[in-house]
Amino acid sequence: MAEFFGADVAHELERTGRLADVVHANNVIAHVPDIHGFVSGIATVLKPDGRAVIETPYVRDLIERLEFDTIYHEHVFYYSLASLGRLLKGHGLAVVDVERIPIHGGSLRVFAAHDGAIKTSESVDRLIEEESAIGLTRVEAFIEFADRVEVLGKQLRAMLADVKRDGRSIAACGAAAKGAILLNAFGIGRETLDFVADRSPYKHGLYMPGVHVPVVPVEDLVRRAPDTCLLLAWNFAEEILAQQAPYRAGGGRFILPAPEARFV
Repeated sequence: MAEFFGADVAHELERTGRLADVVHANNVIAHVPDIHGFVSGIATVLKPDGRAVIETPYVRDLIERLEFDTIYHEHVFYYSLASLGRLLKGHGLAVVDVERIPIHGGSLRVFAAHDGAIKTSESVDRLIEEESAIGLTRVEAFIEFADRVEVLGKQLRAMLADVKRDGRSIAACGAAAKGAILLNAFGIGRETLDFVADRSPYKHGLYMPGVHVPVVPVEDLVRRAPDTCLLLAWNFAEEILAQQAPYRAGGGRFILPAPEARFV
């Protein structure tokens, strides 16, 4: 039987002698409402010399790269290294090493162990010092972030309006959660976009939530050839731009919306 991992499941695993050398939580902790039960469970099932490997989107990258469209219902928490370290410490664990990785617009890969079991890498203290130096521990950083999002919205809407005034057509690419957030936050809908192209057949024939723009197969970018395409799935920009070489060769151009709206 499948169950959500937490303190109760962890204690049952411990009771039956099933402990782990490695616990790998890849893109999990941002989604867990009972985060204390979850981390307590990791501490319970981790062997005395075991390691936990945790990957999660990094709030520093979110702020610096203006990734406001990753703030949506599935994400309950957004972590800095300092906040993640405090969370782990509250359950007898310690961050012993850390890496910054590019996935999902910038993430942390944290290595944790039972507190005192292993020496902490210098990279941990160094990154926490950087967070403090750039003001990540102050509320002002988040107020400034909100102000920058508002400016970006005005910039992107103005760019799209210029394209429409020239009599050119606009579509979008990437019917994912972040795309729904961006379109709704900036009030961009059917008055601007003809459609949103996506590779997933499960989305075809449906509509983007809130703005009711139809979702169509990605092949429509070449078939219908809109003059401009707003790339909503910016976190896969390199991959999508390569895939859409025929669309670009036919004169189509993309707009990347963040951290500043620009044509590519």
